[in-house]
Amino acid sequence: MTEALPRTIRAVDTDRLLRLEEEASRLGFSQCLPLDWLREHVAGTARHYLFPGLVHDLTHRPDVSPQWRCELLLRVRTGEQVLSLLDVLPAAFQRLPETLDPSTKTAVVQRMRQAISVREWIERAF
Repeated sequence: MTEALPRTIRAVDTDRLLRLEEEASRLGFSQCLPLDWLREHVAGTARHYLFPGLVHDLTHRPDVSPQWRCELLLRVRTGEQVLSLLDVLPAAFQRLPETLDPSTKTAVVQRMRQAISVREWIERAF
């Protein structure tokens, strides 16, 4: 049975983000960013935000199913926030501490809706 998708946002520091991205890459998830790119471009002391958007069931890979596809708001070294996606295991998301109050969560969602994508940022910055 698929665990219900939480409607909450979790903040992570860069080290935790890198561990989540590394897990996604190691497990062959389709939504993750290259670790080398992240290490080069993500602000080292920033907070980043994960917002689960959909349950991704993989009937052909029950060992890593379901996954929660999250919107990911990243702060890059230029100070800008850019939007990406990251697939995470439900247990990994649930282990992240709940640290944000409702007004902060609302503000994060608004920034997500206004943020450009990682691809757009790369095209514009380089």
